[in-house]
Amino acid sequence: MALLNVNDILETITMIQDENLDIRTITMGISLLDCCDSDINRSCRRVYDKITSRARDLVKVGEEIEKRYGIPIINKRIAVTPIAMLVAASGGDPVEYALTLEKAAQSVGVNFIGGYTALVHKGFAAGDLELIRSIPEALSRTEHVCSSVNIGTTKSGINMDAVRMMGGIVKQTSELTADRDCIGSAKLVVFCNAPEDNPFMAGAFHGPGEPDCVINVGVSGPGVVRAALAKAGDCSIDEVADIVKKTAFKITRMGQLVGDAASKMLGVPFGIVDLSLAPTPAVGDSVAHILEEMGLETCGAHGTTACLALLNDAVKKGGVMASSRVGGLSGAFIPVTEDAGMIHAARVGALSIEKLEAMTAVCSVGLDMIVIPGDTPADVISAIIADEAAIGMVNSKTTAVRVIPAIGKQIGDELEFGGLLGSGPVMKINYHSPARFISRGGYIPAPMQSLKN
Repeated sequence: MALLNVNDILETITMIQDENLDIRTITMGISLLDCCDSDINRSCRRVYDKITSRARDLVKVGEEIEKRYGIPIINKRIAVTPIAMLVAASGGDPVEYALTLEKAAQSVGVNFIGGYTALVHKGFAAGDLELIRSIPEALSRTEHVCSSVNIGTTKSGINMDAVRMMGGIVKQTSELTADRDCIGSAKLVVFCNAPEDNPFMAGAFHGPGEPDCVINVGVSGPGVVRAALAKAGDCSIDEVADIVKKTAFKITRMGQLVGDAASKMLGVPFGIVDLSLAPTPAVGDSVAHILEEMGLETCGAHGTTACLALLNDAVKKGGVMASSRVGGLSGAFIPVTEDAGMIHAARVGALSIEKLEAMTAVCSVGLDMIVIPGDTPADVISAIIADEAAIGMVNSKTTAVRVIPAIGKQIGDELEFGGLLGSGPVMKINYHSPARFISRGGYIPAPMQSLKN
């Protein structure tokens, strides 16, 4: 038994040192519902006080866990109640809340704070339109604040009025941050079926069904999965699935360990482990390279969608055995600029937006961190959002769009964000106009799956 433990320890050390294994984030969810006030200044003060009180030890505890277990925890983050709900009570300029969130994030030292959010899948409630219209300014005036808008669900259909709005909002956000490589759009996600407990940015928010305060964990480990497949060599597809399952189990156990420790040390409930394989621009930490290890010459080749479907399913099957608290997005991320293999595939022309869209039908999120030409019309961006939302709605899964119109740049040019957000080429889009379709507004009705009860 002792030898088994030693082998487990040595295996984990190898995963961390050589295969880029890490905890991608511990995210504290904080409810701000008790901060609502008819006076926006009082509300902002309550927001700041609650965040800085609840999260004052978050970064310190994360660092202590890193030292105790030798496990890198890359990000410490906060997710809050959708700010549109507070705007409904207080009125006033929603940007005041964004500036308050920024100040609080800087005070406690987190990497990002998410929740500058509106949930409008069935229509616009008080505060929603004001918040959505303020997103470009809010993201241009803050560094750590992330924003999201949920425009559809399987149960309700797709709010096409919101889809029409968001095309313009995404483009305007890029324009206001054009001097910073359009970073604003990299902090803005448009969702269908947004989960309330997602720990990953930019789409994290603390849903109204969540407790007052909670800790959620996002794991990573594409490099570990790729290394395990490389060691296995030429084996059958069902053996590939089994290897991924076993590896995902080990990765998720580490996430469970960190979540339990953080929960006890911070004195708040442990929420979920998100099983998503989250890549980085670092060599050896790529989801695309896992697919290539399965036998593709380059990610984007025919067969890519099938390989990704296998990977996503096996990750979930292995992870769910390792933790009874699984949630968030849980699958495989395919962001272009954040994944070294995806960046290469896009640069050499093996990967198109159309192929990425097909892949989103079987992965855990959607069209993520894709750089598009700066002259892309707003209605084309809206149509990209509509297509992706339709995939999520019909398949009862979360999908999202995070595209970055690169103002002043054309196909083949590059944007450089740095850090985990990475870099990538401006990808080719289809300029044939969907303007008449988008201008209709209204709602795409919910599919038959919505009647599952």
